[in-house]
Amino acid sequence: MKYIGIDFKKNTIVLLLSLFFANLAIAQDNDRSQSSDFWNNVRFGGGLGLSTGNGFFSATIAPSAIYDFNSQFALGLGLNATYNKRKNFYKSTILGGSIIGLFNPIEALQLSAEFEELHVNRNYDSNLFENDKYWYPALFVGAGYRSQNVTIGIRYDVLYDENRSVYADAWAPFVRFYF
Repeated sequence: MKYIGIDFKKNTIVLLLSLFFANLAIAQDNDRSQSSDFWNNVRFGGGLGLSTGNGFFSATIAPSAIYDFNSQFALGLGLNATYNKRKNFYKSTILGGSIIGLFNPIEALQLSAEFEELHVNRNYDSNLFENDKYWYPALFVGAGYRSQNVTIGIRYDVLYDENRSVYADAWAPFVRFYF
């Protein structure tokens, strides 16, 4: 999928691979104490999503890992698997990846920015529509209440497209956890 001459699919894959190999290079430092310091700052977890409304249902599981640069900033990578259904219209399976940045200005508040690139496989219930397979980008900004390892909040997709989005609305609640 191209927007303004940019191939998001190709660029996203290159960016994800670059981040992955950059982290591997850091982790394989010959000095064991530096290597173990890297892994001490990595947290695993992810998010769960649920969206409903007007005959629409969507459930998401999104495992991820983040690197804590300090107590305020973190950056990570994630995977996404979503199933959604619009009653008497279609069912779809969505798989993809994401890059997430987290900022905690105070302990209880977490602000986030997340770019997702998702592959959508949509099957319609009626022969009036052709089944769909396409890539869909989403750029979320969000805010949530954080208590220890769990954050509950809401996020907004600034690239939301009502006809192609896998979400019922640009606004979506989330539950995110990292351990």
